[in-house]
Amino acid sequence: MGIAYWIVAALLAVFYLYAGGKKVLQSQERLRPMMGWVDRVPMPAVRLIGTLEILGAAGLILPPLTGIAPWLAVAAAIGLVLVQCGGIVLHVSRGEARLIGLNIALLVAAAAGAWLAAVRL
Repeated sequence: MGIAYWIVAALLAVFYLYAGGKKVLQSQERLRPMMGWVDRVPMPAVRLIGTLEILGAAGLILPPLTGIAPWLAVAAAIGLVLVQCGGIVLHVSRGEARLIGLNIALLVAAAAGAWLAAVRL
């Protein structure tokens, strides 16, 4: 189970560091071609989502790696599940149900990460 956790956690962490970093650092105009929803959500909320994604990525890796409060990996994975639930709701409310495939895949991966982290405890 340990190897499976690290594979899932590493993939999720890379994705969320990239996506969260873009949301935190880039302007609304630069985000718009990739994320049309940024026009509907205030930029402070977009920045908050990006910050939560970065913290979630760190929470998946750092606690188990250091051995300090490894239960935080479970909390981080659950937080990322909630982020994806919000993304699915946003896409469906915009009539973009066909775009939720990535959200569902990330939700499933984060849920698997939460389960794998809990089994490791």
